[in-house]
Amino acid sequence: MKKAVLISIGCIFVLGMIYTITAQSNGRRILPPPEKIFDSMPEKNNKPLPTLKNPLIVVKKKERKLYLYDEEKLVKIYDIALGFAPVGDKEIQGDGKTPEGEFYIFTKNPKSNFYLSLGVSYPSIDDATRGLREKIISKKERDQIVSAINEKKTPLQNTKLGGEIYIHGGGAANDWTLGCVALANEDIKELFNGLTVGTNVKIEP
Repeated sequence: MKKAVLISIGCIFVLGMIYTITAQSNGRRILPPPEKIFDSMPEKNNKPLPTLKNPLIVVKKKERKLYLYDEEKLVKIYDIALGFAPVGDKEIQGDGKTPEGEFYIFTKNPKSNFYLSLGVSYPSIDDATRGLREKIISKKERDQIVSAINEKKTPLQNTKLGGEIYIHGGGAANDWTLGCVALANEDIKELFNGLTVGTNVKIEP
């Protein structure tokens, strides 16, 4: 009984506050519906990134974090998700692992299946060398990858080493990708708008 009385008093108090806030000298106005209130609120990341002179992306897989630097200065930290088999370096196509090593952004895709995406230059020269040594790829494929990396172009994406590794949207709640790095859509939008092709990317265990 006492609980019901307290709840009633609380409701009356809240209604009274709304009335007081919305009352005007020449009458009362109707509060906008909730969806209008939320539409008018600023987004979580509504401010664009500052102009970056020498940006660097560092992905720390164990932490599930992406660190954005400008030279030595840390600019921002983002939550990320990884491939469905997140532990260890990527070895072959379809293993579900997110690669480790030093890469660069080789393309920006505004029509990604996962909102927006930044292409990561996997496989690297180290990956290609390992692939040849372990007879996963041919010498011709290895040489093509090395040539593309040296020119900072797109390495072969369709070998048995795997490819099409992107930093993209779609959410970072759990590890769900095929080897990519996933962020919230609003976060990848910031990176997409603030970074250019050629930006260096370092992915650590």
